[in-house]
Formats: sequence, structure tokens, C-alpha cells
Amino acid sequence: MILKRFFQRPDRPARTLYAAIVAAARHPAYYADWGIADTLDGRFDMIALHAYLVLERLKGTAADLRQELVDELFLDMDRSLRELGVSDVSVGKKVRKMAEVFYGRVAAYDQAIGAGGDELKQALGRNVYPDGAPEPGLAALVAHVEAVRRHLSAQAEAAIVQGQITFPEPRP
Repeated sequence: MILKRFFQRPDRPARTLYAAIVAAARHPAYYADWGIADTLDGRFDMIALHAYLVLERLKGTAADLRQELVDELFLDMDRSLRELGVSDVSVGKKVRKMAEVFYGRVAAYDQAIGAGGDELKQALGRNVYPDGAPEPGLAALVAHVEAVRRHLSAQAEAAIVQGQITFPEPRP
């Protein structure tokens, strides 16, 4: 036991933030009530969305933490793919594809939020609901993203940088 503790890395803020992102992204309401596919792709989309919201909150500051958070995301994707039995040869290609998708989502959400209007709804509809969005689910998701942005902006940056973050509960 003593040796295990000696060789373990302490939790880093990025790891703690990422764990909170995953917990928020796995809320059952997204999948049961809002019609988001409870699949590997649907879960990835929700993790990517929540990660984007945290990265957006920290934009302009904490560049190292933002990069560490993205690194945590892809380390987890790599680990998850291996646990699912994806061959070692294919993992790198799949993670690269996930990175392209993630950065595409980040660019789309950034542009949509900057443009205002219905752009966020359109971006979420295209990315989170690729087979067509159920209107009540998409409307709820748009409202939730806006609520998360307000909630995160009210949290002290110093606390977030230390890995202390909360997300609001999704509301139907």
C-alpha cells in the first residue's frame, strides 16, 4: 500500500475537471428525456460539449490547464477504445478522428455562440443530433448550454483552475 501511494500521481486539476465534465455529460436526462443517442458517439458529443464549455470559460487564461484538459480527454478516449477491444493498430487512427471531430465541434460552437441568434441551435442540431433532433430535446439542450455558460461564468476562475467546478442539473 505504501509503495502504491508513493508511485501514484496526485490528482491534477485537469484530471479533476475532466472527471466533473464526464459526470455532467453522463446525466441520464440527456439520453432519456432529450433524445440524445446513448451510444459511444452520443456520449462523446456530450463530453465534447461540456469540455468546450469549460474551455470557453477559461478562454484567455490558464492556457496550460486548457491544454492539459484536452490531453485528459484524449487519454481517456484512448483508454476507453482499448477497453472496448479496439486493436492497438487502430486506436491511434480512431483517436485522431475523434480529435478532428472534437476540434470541429469546438470551432462550430465558438462560431455559433459568437454569431448569436439561432446559430447555437443549428450547431447543436447538426452535431449532437446527426439523425435529426426532436424539437423539445434540442430546445432543452440549447437552454441548458446557455444555463451552463451562466453557471460557469459565476464560478470563480481561481476555483476552476484548482479543479473545483460544478454544473447545473439539466431541466426538462
